[in-house]
Amino acid sequence: MLVTGAYGGMGRAAVLALRRRGYRVFALDMRVSAAEDGIIPLEADVSRAESVNAALETVGRYTDTLFAVMHFAGIYMLDSLVEMDESSFRRIFDVNMCGAFLVNKAAMPYLSKGSRILITTSELAPLDPLPFTGIYAVTKGALDKYAYSLRMELQLLGISVSVLRAGAVNTGMLGASTDALDRFCNGTELYLCNAERFKKIVDSVEARCIKPEKLAEKAVKIIERSSPAFAYSINRNPLLLILNALPKRVQLWAIRAVLK
Repeated sequence: MLVTGAYGGMGRAAVLALRRRGYRVFALDMRVSAAEDGIIPLEADVSRAESVNAALETVGRYTDTLFAVMHFAGIYMLDSLVEMDESSFRRIFDVNMCGAFLVNKAAMPYLSKGSRILITTSELAPLDPLPFTGIYAVTKGALDKYAYSLRMELQLLGISVSVLRAGAVNTGMLGASTDALDRFCNGTELYLCNAERFKKIVDSVEARCIKPEKLAEKAVKIIERSSPAFAYSINRNPLLLILNALPKRVQLWAIRAVLK
């Protein structure tokens, strides 16, 4: 097994769940800990091809096959699409979208008929983006489309690709989300009142979160299915689903009414 984001909340929970089932795990992350029984750390930056390739070369010293690649690496960002700087815009695409591409490409020599790829996207991925979370939602939406395209291709090789669209999970990313929102509210020059109102909405959404262990158990069950489906969901927010079910004109009106 290869797990990215393996030392974050969701990734670490997945690594431990896999070990309980007896799998050997290659744990890839930017910052890693010492090797543990059955857990081999791989220090790599998923946004850099040379770093990812070096990590997969290390995998080759232990095995020539991987049953599954599980993606949990990702960063959260909250900002205005007309105020954020270019480096931040590029960075979130490099990690959230290009990272999965680079890892999957490098892992292909180790995958064969019956292998699985599981990509954690977001409950926002299939929904219309909301203001200020748009950049995050766009990257996760692109990742979701990439995963479906990859499934279309790899099915011809007998390799399954699935996505897990997760709602709020109680990990370090929730703290990052709160910090990002605070920075945005304090730094925006265009949306002062709107941002404060939006902060209250985000706080209420993220209050309904699940433990990373629950997500990890679901992720492991997905890859162990004989014929995994493409999309799975966990802890999706009903208010977001209701809003997305409305016509786009009504969605726009509702957001203006709440935030303006």
